[in-house]
Amino acid sequence: MTIAATARATPRHRLPLVTGATVGRILSVLRREAGSWNAPVLTLMAAEKHDPFLTLIGCILSLRTKDETTAVAAPRLFARAATPQAMLALSAAEIERLIFPVGFYRTKARVIQTICRDLLERFNGVVPDSLDDLLSLKGVGRKTANLVITEAFGKPGICVDTHVHRISNRWGLVRTATPDQTEAALREVLPRRYWLEYNALLVAFGQTLCQPLSPWCSRCPIAARCPRIGVVRSR
Repeated sequence: MTIAATARATPRHRLPLVTGATVGRILSVLRREAGSWNAPVLTLMAAEKHDPFLTLIGCILSLRTKDETTAVAAPRLFARAATPQAMLALSAAEIERLIFPVGFYRTKARVIQTICRDLLERFNGVVPDSLDDLLSLKGVGRKTANLVITEAFGKPGICVDTHVHRISNRWGLVRTATPDQTEAALREVLPRRYWLEYNALLVAFGQTLCQPLSPWCSRCPIAARCPRIGVVRSR
């Protein structure tokens, strides 16, 4: 069943869709509540402390890995190596051991080493603050690059992962099929003043309440404003 068909079939979807004009009120509620969620993404961000290198490597570790796993593995790695130079002093086997059991940990250990060499050879060991330069690093995609731009450098950008993609569509703010399409659509409809915080708020929200298959709508602070597009079961 398509999203549109599901929306017609569920009375809950008679609520107004979230728009660029109304999203600010929802984000203000999430901003106020986020501290009580104990979300893994907030733990990881605290460990990275807005350091560009730690943010970059932390995002690499998080790809196709549960947030709870990344939130433990990343600080363990950073305790041993928090710079490109220190990371290259470790062998691939040591990095593998430190980041296990993140998904594809052997591949990621090699990617991390490649990124660190590239940073030293091309950028004097400094993580670039340009989206294009970040995308030129092997293993760095749009999600990672946008996260570094927003979280580490405080520059406008929209990082879209599965949580942001799912919730933005669940609200009806966008109607997209892929995260890349969601990023492009959000750049059109999401007011620029919300770009910096949008990812962290929605990821924390998605980790704790607005989960994929059976969201905690009974506990949700914005339930009365959410059209719940595509939600067929909730708690």
